[in-house]
Formats: sequence, structure tokens, C-alpha cells
Amino acid sequence: MLTVIKQARWLLAIAAILFVGSVFAHGMSEAEKLLITEGGNLRYMWIGATHMLSGYDHLLFVFGIIFFLTRFIDIVKYITAFTLGHSVTLIFATVYGLQVNYLLIDAVIALSVCYIAFSNIDGFRKYLDVKPPNLLVMIIVLGLIHGLGLSTRLQQLPLSEDQLLMNIVSFNVGIELGQIIALSFMLVLLMGWRKAKSFKAFSKISNYGLIFAGLYLFMMQMHAYSHVSTPDEFGFSSDNHYHDHIKMDESRANQIKQQSAHDSID
Repeated sequence: MLTVIKQARWLLAIAAILFVGSVFAHGMSEAEKLLITEGGNLRYMWIGATHMLSGYDHLLFVFGIIFFLTRFIDIVKYITAFTLGHSVTLIFATVYGLQVNYLLIDAVIALSVCYIAFSNIDGFRKYLDVKPPNLLVMIIVLGLIHGLGLSTRLQQLPLSEDQLLMNIVSFNVGIELGQIIALSFMLVLLMGWRKAKSFKAFSKISNYGLIFAGLYLFMMQMHAYSHVSTPDEFGFSSDNHYHDHIKMDESRANQIKQQSAHDSID
């Protein structure tokens, strides 16, 4: 019985780390835009870090990358490939103003979670009877997609034409800092879990869980896209839906202003 509890403890701990971000909005609110306007490049860095730490799709993908990696050199190699991929599109898409629908790009990012987990269970050979694509190359390609999603979010912020490059670099540095923090927690959890007998038994199940999570996120994003593109089918107009969110953002912005005023008085 004690063994089962210990096994469940590790699984619950990992699940808590991975899904804690799901309670946060994945976009950029008016309150966050206000913080950026008042705080400059340091605020871009802060928003970048918190966006990565609350980006459950990005975290799930990173977790899938390192799940079976035990050598430090391999972890560095594959995480660097992902970092290179998302940094390239984050920078260039933002500089050239390339935007895509954030719900659709997040849906594709969710499928990237399914891909990495499918690769982890050797699904290409087992279920498709084909040789799997080069994993390093695919991580770079999927990183490019993640970067496009990050750029779409960054472009929702008030970017300065004079400081555009610094804004982008600051946001990207924040993204990498957030990734390092999340990666550190994941590695500690995995190192501890690998010492337990449950790892071998539950490793495959965990990756099936990642596939399920990716599919769930994909369906959620596609549902949201349907909601936005055809709002009248959901019982209320897009104007009402939009103004409800504006009111929530204004409330958060007022709270931030009041807190700032209180801090200045102190």
C-alpha cells in the first residue's frame, strides 16, 4: 500500500507542475499591457517568463522532450534545438509583423505535444511500421511553430518602434528564464521518479497521458475558435462576449493602479 501511495505521489506532483498553468489566461490582458507600458523592457522580460511558466502547452512539450533523456549532453542538445526553433520565429515574425490566429496556432502547438509523446512510445514503428523522422530536426521544426505562437502573443503588447528589438529580446530572455525554471523542476522530479520502481511501469502510461492532454488542448482551442468565429451559435453575441472580457480586464487594471498608488504612498 505504501508503495502505491509513493507512486501516486510522484504522478500527482508531476501533474501539478504541468497543469498549474491551466488556471491562467494564455493571452495578454489589458492589465498586462498596462504593466508593460509603465515598466519598460524589464516588464517584457517578466511577462515572457510568466507566459512560459503558465504556458501548459509549452511545458508539456518540454516535459515530453526530456522524459527519457538521462545524459546532460542530450538534454542540452534537444532543449537547445527547441530554443533555437522558437527563438527564430519569435524574433522574425515579430519584426515583420507576421501574425496568425492565436487559437489555431495554439491548436497546432497542442498537437506537437501529441507528436513528442507518440515518438516517446516509439509509435512510428509500433503502430505505423515506419522509421521515425529525425527527432532533433522535428524538435527544431516544432519549435518554429511554438515561436510563432509566442510571437502572436508578443504582438498583442504595446511594442515601441524605437525599441522594438530590445522589446523582443527582453521578452525572449524572459521566455528562456521561465523555461530554465520549469526545466529545473521537471528534471528534479524525473530524477527522483526514475529511482522508483514505478517509473518503468508508468512511463508508457504517462506518455499516453501526454497524448490525451495534447488532444484535449487541441479540442479546447478548436472549440474556442468555433466560439469566436460563430458566436451567435452559442447563445449570445460576440459583442456581449467581448465587453464582458473588457470589463474583467478593466477591473484588473484598476486593481493594479490602486496597488501601485498604495505602494508609492508607503
